[in-house]
Amino acid sequence: MTQKTLSRTYSFWGKALHSGCYSHMNIKPAPADTGIVFVRTDKKVEIRALAENVSSTARSTTISNGRVSVGTVEHVLSALTGLGVDNAIIEIDNKEVPILDGSARFYIEKMAADPLVDQGVERKWVEIRDEIFLENRKTGSYLRITPSETPSIEVTIDFNSRVLGVQTVRWTPDVDFATEIAPCRTFCFFHEIKHMLMLGLVKGGDVENAIVIVEKPISEKMLSKMAKSFNQPLLSVTPEGYLSNLELRFPDECGRHKLLDVMGDMRLAGGFLKARVEAYKPGHAINTETAKLIRQNLK
Repeated sequence: MTQKTLSRTYSFWGKALHSGCYSHMNIKPAPADTGIVFVRTDKKVEIRALAENVSSTARSTTISNGRVSVGTVEHVLSALTGLGVDNAIIEIDNKEVPILDGSARFYIEKMAADPLVDQGVERKWVEIRDEIFLENRKTGSYLRITPSETPSIEVTIDFNSRVLGVQTVRWTPDVDFATEIAPCRTFCFFHEIKHMLMLGLVKGGDVENAIVIVEKPISEKMLSKMAKSFNQPLLSVTPEGYLSNLELRFPDECGRHKLLDVMGDMRLAGGFLKARVEAYKPGHAINTETAKLIRQNLK
């Protein structure tokens, strides 16, 4: 299989999920063997999308070069991986990637409209020698990476949630990433929002870019208060436990979004991973630590 890049530049603009800042982002073609490189145009600094450059995993993945960083990189990395793009330059004029609708849908819709450019150079797969297993005994999370000629990802989420239950989803090359994974949005629990705001996160979050799960009944007063913070005229809760009469795109949309995240974080291993990925209760911290171990274990 040969390396591929984009046929033209694609532009995106919008609000970031955690910082609330607005940024312009251009995803551009790049020469063979470039990989994925972010460029902070306001700082004139390049940041390679590699696991050793991860500087924060607080509810998203941030990569840095010195004091210059780009946050929430996982969705655009997942989109490029799902499309089969080996090489791209991502120019951005602020510190966090736009959240758009909380999924990778808009990236895919724009970029998939044009054919990729075959660069005539063999793809350098990321291959490991031995199985890699990383576990967080406190949370029960683990990732197992097994050498395999056919890449695959299996993700199981379990938040002890009456609303979500336990969800298991799987991706193989036969699954259409564009229609089955890319449209799935990020999510959080209603009871987490106050704590995240105290940590300086989700300043740009609202019901237009995230699924909000409500585990326990909440008062009209609290709904009114949240509506003001989300700049929404009215909020309600569905009988199923989702804020603002949300209609899920898939019954297991949250599980599929976690798979989207895993695919984006695994791209930080340095390219396309030729392995079987099994992830149980994954998160950005354990995902990116696993990507670091993969880079240390390369064939």
